[in-house]
Amino acid sequence: MKLLRVAAGVLNQTPLDWNNNLSHILACIDEARKLQVSLLCLPEMCIPGYGCEDAFYSHGTFAQSNQMLAEILPHTKGMVVSLGLPVKYLNRIYNAACLVADGKILGFTAKKYLAGDGIHYEPRWFNPWPQGEVAELPLDGETYPLGDLYYEVDGIRIGFEICEDAWVANRPGSSLFRRGVDIILNPSASHFAFHKMEIRQRFVLEGSRAYGVSYIYANLLGNEAGRAIYDGSALIASAGKMQAIGARFSYADHHLVTAVVDVDANRLAQAQTKIEQIPASGNAGPKDFGRVQAEFDFPVVRPERPTPRAADWESSPYLKEEEFARAVSLALFDYLRKSRSRGFVVSLSGGADSSAVSALCHLMIHFAVESIGLEGFKRKLSYIPALSSCNSVADLTRQLLSCVYQATRNSSNDTRQSAESLAASLNADYFEITIDELVQQYTRAVEGGIGRKLSWQTDDIALQNIQARVRAPSVWMLANIKGALLLSTSNRSEAAVGYATMDGDTAGSISPIAGIDKAFLRKWLVWLETQGVDGTHKLAGLHKVNSLQPSAELRPLEMTQTDEADLMPYEVLDAIEKCAIRDKQTPREVLEIMHVQFGEVYTGDQLLLYVERFFRLWSRNQWKRERYAPSFHVDDKNLDPKTWCRWPILSGGFEKELGEMKDSR
Repeated sequence: MKLLRVAAGVLNQTPLDWNNNLSHILACIDEARKLQVSLLCLPEMCIPGYGCEDAFYSHGTFAQSNQMLAEILPHTKGMVVSLGLPVKYLNRIYNAACLVADGKILGFTAKKYLAGDGIHYEPRWFNPWPQGEVAELPLDGETYPLGDLYYEVDGIRIGFEICEDAWVANRPGSSLFRRGVDIILNPSASHFAFHKMEIRQRFVLEGSRAYGVSYIYANLLGNEAGRAIYDGSALIASAGKMQAIGARFSYADHHLVTAVVDVDANRLAQAQTKIEQIPASGNAGPKDFGRVQAEFDFPVVRPERPTPRAADWESSPYLKEEEFARAVSLALFDYLRKSRSRGFVVSLSGGADSSAVSALCHLMIHFAVESIGLEGFKRKLSYIPALSSCNSVADLTRQLLSCVYQATRNSSNDTRQSAESLAASLNADYFEITIDELVQQYTRAVEGGIGRKLSWQTDDIALQNIQARVRAPSVWMLANIKGALLLSTSNRSEAAVGYATMDGDTAGSISPIAGIDKAFLRKWLVWLETQGVDGTHKLAGLHKVNSLQPSAELRPLEMTQTDEADLMPYEVLDAIEKCAIRDKQTPREVLEIMHVQFGEVYTGDQLLLYVERFFRLWSRNQWKRERYAPSFHVDDKNLDPKTWCRWPILSGGFEKELGEMKDSR
């Protein structure tokens, strides 16, 4: 047996935060050394941060990255470590993984396949490295191999698949198999999405099985740059068997997943696989890789020594409800501390959306304290002096979460009680203000200007919107006073059809639930009330909101306004959005699908009305989506025009298509 102790290191980095990024890398390397790790894989672009965006065009980014690499080298004595950073060669920029052994650079493997869909924009900054090419990279007076490389260290062959490389049909692992590689490292910056972890497990397992290798996968952790969330997944597999899976959604700066792998056992597995069974990658040939040899002796690992595992073995995937709770809570924590804000402010209406946002803030504190302890929590937010005297989650919540209920004459006692009971159960700082007189002042001023009275018969939208807009200045003022983040409470279903008041309920610094549909949010709130995360963290204070029909409460109470009466049933709205926007179906095709899905519940005329209403509202409200606060990305149905779903502000509005849909009936 030839045993090797390996590790995947997960890091919570921030773009261009050189000192903290360096500190996290060195702490991870030091911990790996204490655990007698010989080979450590760190995430993609871990040195500068993955989300540097157009800062990748700056000379300073390369200078700082190279300086950090030089500072890290002495700390890798007695180890082999992969480090991610950008490199510039012949005035082109490449996404690279630098392999370091015993304090010396061995070479730079450049990424071949760039992520350029949806939230990813890598082709804007990077060039894909050409298949089979190897070059010499000048750096600080030395030259190092760059490009399509594998490495031979102490007789063990090591290759790379960098993030997207493993997600494509012609993944480099096929060519690495033909070179007899023993270990594949996958440094990644793979954003969170619902159930994506299951896909990662499959390609790590399949890669290790098909290629007869040990496969080490290391991802980023947390909210790195604002929108994308990284779950900190870490996986180690050998010859088709999972050796270790790391706990996700940690609040630590770094964590390690380790395993002892048997190189000889992998080679035996390779010997039983014929080369013709593995499809060639691209135009793979005998010169498709350069080999880098290094003199380094891996420490001997005794077979009787147990394999270290992650503290929490993740034997099964999370429910979607729990993934949502943990991912967005972690994103809120990192957004809070990285923006140096002193808490959150929520305009708590007593409805589902603002209640969900408030509940997520509460869960953030619970999960963080569970992950890093009360003192660790306060240490990470040490710039907030008031937290030093907090001795419990309840104390922390009172300091960090402020909820305000802003009533008009159209607000019901039900929503007031809902807001009050939820805030009490969360231990949030809560108070109520009445904005009705401000609304009437604006109304009288405009009436005087135009020379007539406003009425619900002629001025419905204006009279609704002024209430939502009057709420914004006072809640912004509260956020300013506290130095806190104002959280917008808009959801994705409402963003799709513009059912929100610009500069009113869309006001905020970040919009935590703008990537989530309303139907799921309502189910999630019931789940959180009745089941909770891991059977705990149940929020009994959600009972009142879960008993109410969603309503903007902007019309007089006797008009019994509800969101679904204004729009359509949310389950139908979300189904239309999925077909029309994600799947790019025409109005006529969408209507046919709606008949199949909902024909037994709604009439043909109703479905025709709903489909037409959706397409018209979608087209005329793109300008609102352009102005929404940044949102967290959680699935492939995101409507954020800056990262996922681009649409013209001005368009034909589907007039021809809607006409054809009607004619088809």
